[in-house]
Amino acid sequence: MRQRHIFGVVFALESIIAGVVFVVVLVVFGYALTRRRATRPVTASQRSERPRPEAYYVGVLAAFAVFLVSWTAWQNHREHRAADRPPVRVDVTGFQWCWKFAYPQAAQRHSVSGTCRGGDLPTLVVPTGRPVQLRLTSRDVIHSLWIPDLRYKMDAFPHHVNTFTLTMDRQGRWLGKCAEFCGERHYEMHFWVRAVSPEKYDRWLHGGGQGAAA
Repeated sequence: MRQRHIFGVVFALESIIAGVVFVVVLVVFGYALTRRRATRPVTASQRSERPRPEAYYVGVLAAFAVFLVSWTAWQNHREHRAADRPPVRVDVTGFQWCWKFAYPQAAQRHSVSGTCRGGDLPTLVVPTGRPVQLRLTSRDVIHSLWIPDLRYKMDAFPHHVNTFTLTMDRQGRWLGKCAEFCGERHYEMHFWVRAVSPEKYDRWLHGGGQGAAA
């Protein structure tokens, strides 16, 4: 999946930079500590400022910060670039303690829901190769739609709509969860995401939501 690949690249690079900075700071700290212990006592410096080292230090930190912010924003733009065709729309509503997926573009508007108890999990059905716009809201408290394997997570707030667009490049089924503690049955608030071919999706959609989610 494109979004999973981009997330992996961003996470790997930022982890490497963080690791390098940590090692450099640790080495400098260890060198200063051992050098101070190995030498004879010295008197404190009479200089209150060292503008040149401080300028180098601030400059390096600023360069790292500008690079990380700019590069991450660019990768985020690549992941969420505008769709070149009208997206498939799905209205997602979180509630205590399950999910509802509504398809307003269907000839006969229908929705999929469940109780999220035992095996009664709702399935979010989407087509492959088409942009899918998810519009998230909540009926009661804050929830968070999370698909771990696809690296997608977004909060669902009451009286507010959050929107993001994804495109599935292959068929499959993945487990989704709620990532925001929302009450006593938060741990059961799971759902399925199933990506099917555009032909199967159209048949499922016009058939009133039967068949493809089985």
